[in-house]
Order: sequence, then C-alpha cells, then structure tokens
Amino acid sequence: MPDTGRVALFHGPAKPFEIREMPVPDPEPGATLIKVSMANICGSDLHAWHGRFVLAGLGGVLPTVLGHEMTGVVTALGQGLTRDADGLPLAEGDRVTFTYFTGCGQCYGCLRGKRTSCSNLSMPMTQSAEAWPHFVGAYGDYFYVRPNAAIYKVPEGVPDEVVAGANCALSQVIAGFERCALRFDEAVVIQGAGGLGLYATAVAKAFGARMVVAVDAVADRLEMASRFGADATININELPDPKARAKQIKQLTDGRGADVVMEVVGDAAVVPEGIRMLAQHGRYVGIGCINAGQTYEADPSRLVMANKSFIGVALYEPDVLGKALRFLSRYREQLPLDELVSRKFPLTEIDDAFRKADQREVLRASLVPH
Repeated sequence: MPDTGRVALFHGPAKPFEIREMPVPDPEPGATLIKVSMANICGSDLHAWHGRFVLAGLGGVLPTVLGHEMTGVVTALGQGLTRDADGLPLAEGDRVTFTYFTGCGQCYGCLRGKRTSCSNLSMPMTQSAEAWPHFVGAYGDYFYVRPNAAIYKVPEGVPDEVVAGANCALSQVIAGFERCALRFDEAVVIQGAGGLGLYATAVAKAFGARMVVAVDAVADRLEMASRFGADATININELPDPKARAKQIKQLTDGRGADVVMEVVGDAAVVPEGIRMLAQHGRYVGIGCINAGQTYEADPSRLVMANKSFIGVALYEPDVLGKALRFLSRYREQLPLDELVSRKFPLTEIDDAFRKADQREVLRASLVPH
C-alpha cells in the first residue's frame, strides 16, 4: 500500500479543486480502506459546488472532499472485518460498494431501526480532509469506510459503470418506493429524467407499476427514459403549461391521476405541479430538494381534501443497497445500464467534469482516479 494518495480538495463554491497528496491511513478495527475505481458526480455534489447545498448546515468543515456515489476495491481491512453485509467472505482485492454514510448504532433513531435518522450520522463532504483519515469523499485515490458501514461485494458480471450509482441514486429511489408502499398496477410519474429519474423509471416498472410517465425538459433524457421502461414521456418545453401537463397525466391514467409522483429534480418549483398530478390517496415522494431555503406556494387543501400524502426521503436503510445490487444483476441484460455513465474523466480533470455535468453536456460524469 502506498504511503500517500491524491484527493481533490474542495475549498468552497466557485473555487477550483486542488489535487493534493495525503497520507494513506491504516484502517481502525471494523473499518475499510477502499481504492476508488469510479466515482460519479451526483446532483448533491453539483449543489455543493454551486453553494446551494450548504455543507456547514451538516457540520461541514473545509477543505473537504466531495463525492459519495462510488465503487472500488478493498485495499485494507480493519481488525474484525471478515465478511460483507450478506455474510460473504471479504478480502483484500474484492470489488465492493458500501453505504457512504454510517450511523452510530446507539442513538434513538438507530436503536429503532432507522439509521437514516441517526443523531450522529457520519457522511462525506462534511469532514476536513486535512484531518485523519483524509480520504473523506469519493474524489480521490482512496476512500475511508468507517466502522458500522454496510459493505457488499459486487456481483460477478456487473462492471464499474453499472455499479457506481448503486450506493446513492439507485438505492435512494428504491427506498423512496418502499417508503410510499408502491403497489402492483399503480401509476407513477417521475419528475426529472437524469440519473435518479432513469433509475426511478426502471425500479417503478420492476415494482409492478402499470404506467410510468417521465417528465423533463431534455429530449435526449426522455428518449433514454423510454428505454428504461417509461410508458409515456412529457417534454415541458413542448407542453409549457403546468395545468396542461397535469391534465395530460389525468388522460394517461383513465382520469384518476398518478398514485405516486416522485420528485428527483431538486427544484421546489415543481412540487405544486406534482401534487396536482396525484390521484385521490396519492403519495408525493420528495427526494431531490435537499437545499435549505427553497420554498413553494402551497394550498394544504390539495393534500387534505384528497387524502394525499407528502413523503420526504433522505438516505436509505443499509439493506436497500443489497437490493440495489441484486436489481443491477437481475436487469443487467434488459436495461441500458452501461449508458448511465456517458463520460469518464481522470481525477486531474475534475473541474472540467463538473462544468460539463452542470451544463448537462453529459448524462452522468464519472471520475476514474486510476
């Protein structure tokens, strides 16, 4: 194992990344050191880059390392860690993915089986990279997986391009559909057809949805959504009136509306439209709006009088990641999963990668350190 490795330091919004060598840590008991194979640029990374996702609100300290959607190879195992979360033997050289956040296991939320509500949650992007263990985000040669994380071996035949998004985007939408109890033969609308939206489209069909409609402003993404299983798409540039879009959803669902609308856009302005699209007893699942301070004008009667529900979903329970891997293995040949990563960049080109991802020149930009 080398003595040092690179990280791309994030010093704050609008500032260039700094590639710096850091000492490689030996893992403490129960921890793991991962050599990063591929790390995607997720929407929350772009929000932090812009300054819309205020890291200080999560206790963040700069400079840090962004990135959390990744996969890699076990480089070193801490004492006592011999098996993955499925009980399979774990060894150096194994390809793995893992929960990028860890709970303490002792607080009120953890003890009630809700690690997403942990009072002492540890996450990337919030810790200073100048302090041990330095490799606190995905954009570097290594990532330090702390004790209590769920680590899963990658199934054979699933390449990095396919598995890289499992521990964030894919697991997040699976958790969202579980939280809203999506049932067989229900109708679903997906607001947004980026990486999260494409996963959500495919997962909704796997859950047994009879009708999935993707809504976006980018024609190429809507075409991709159709290939991921969308039964219909709505281009907001071609149908700019929100009321007209809600009316079209009613027409596509026999006049009822959607049983579930999932928001993965990250823009609060779409929320009232999504609630309007819901049927009686419909469930609105909000995933993308993680930036504090966003507001929208709301009429509570649209929820109350129609028995509609709003469900906020942040993170996921650790077992969901195992389900995500099985989903990828099962649908590997049926879906164009390889195409979710449309451009790879070396770590040294991270600034260019962020610019292209931000300008939607690529569907999903990925950093490949090695």
